[in-house]
Amino acid sequence: MKSVPVYDTEGNKTGEVQLKDYYFGCEINIPVMHLVVRRQLAAARRGTASTKNRSAVSGGGRKPWRQKGTGRARAGSIRSPLWRGGGTVHGPQPRDYGFKVNRKVRRLALRSALSARASEDRVMVLEDFTFSEPKTKLALSIFRALGVDDRVLLVLPEEDENVVKSMRNLPMVEVTRVDFLNTY
Repeated sequence: MKSVPVYDTEGNKTGEVQLKDYYFGCEINIPVMHLVVRRQLAAARRGTASTKNRSAVSGGGRKPWRQKGTGRARAGSIRSPLWRGGGTVHGPQPRDYGFKVNRKVRRLALRSALSARASEDRVMVLEDFTFSEPKTKLALSIFRALGVDDRVLLVLPEEDENVVKSMRNLPMVEVTRVDFLNTY
């Protein structure tokens, strides 16, 4: 079991906590993490690209000129894909880019991501991380006291409105609840 230090809000080490090997000590599986991140990014795509084919373009119901006798090429509609203002052939249509990844694989990817961070010693535990009122200045001073100047993912056991409001204006900090934690 890996142990990580526990810090208070002043940056003082107050103890250690043991991390479960099931979550923080498993083998790091990069292909599985890549698959799950790709799935998450694909599911976030809007997929709204759209074009009109010859049946969806307005107009073009009448034959523009008779079939024979004009000397011109035969034409059945002014909305033919060959014509200016005509429909598009095999253009993009709205679609869902998401794809399925099994639940066990998603959980393995999350455990791999947590294990990767733990193996790099990039996991910290903070003791009593609550604010009486939303103060971004106080939040910034806590991170400075801890010596953190990199990007931070702050994982809370439950929603704390004061903490979320204090952190949301800091560009380097992202706040989430433990039940919303994901590989990405």
